[in-house]
Amino acid sequence: MTKIKSLTELTKLREELRRKINNLHKASIPESLVQVKVGMGTSGIASGAKEVFQFFKDALSKRSIEAEVTAVGDMGYCYAEPTVEVTLPDQQPIVFGPVNVMKADEIIEQFIKLNEQVEGIIPVNYLTINEV
Repeated sequence: MTKIKSLTELTKLREELRRKINNLHKASIPESLVQVKVGMGTSGIASGAKEVFQFFKDALSKRSIEAEVTAVGDMGYCYAEPTVEVTLPDQQPIVFGPVNVMKADEIIEQFIKLNEQVEGIIPVNYLTINEV
């Protein structure tokens, strides 16, 4: 851990830790946070999912958007890797693919921040148990 050399650095660290604790508390109520799940199966990783995952973590934090970014397994859309599922509070999840860093930025700016549609949505091709 780096040494803290000023009151400003200490204050910044304290605020960052408070934000993380607040996010952990909110994570126990997942529907209160933006949920971003990045498909990190073998084909996703080979297509650039690691970079997309890291971009979402960094960009959402820098933009002060409270979100939970999670690496998940293969989502079953190998033709559209890397795939990303985004769930906004009180909405149904939307899967995007293929997602690169530029598309991830567009998803953050348009879909997450403004709740506008973004090109690249993968249509749902299955029924849930309740729909059968």
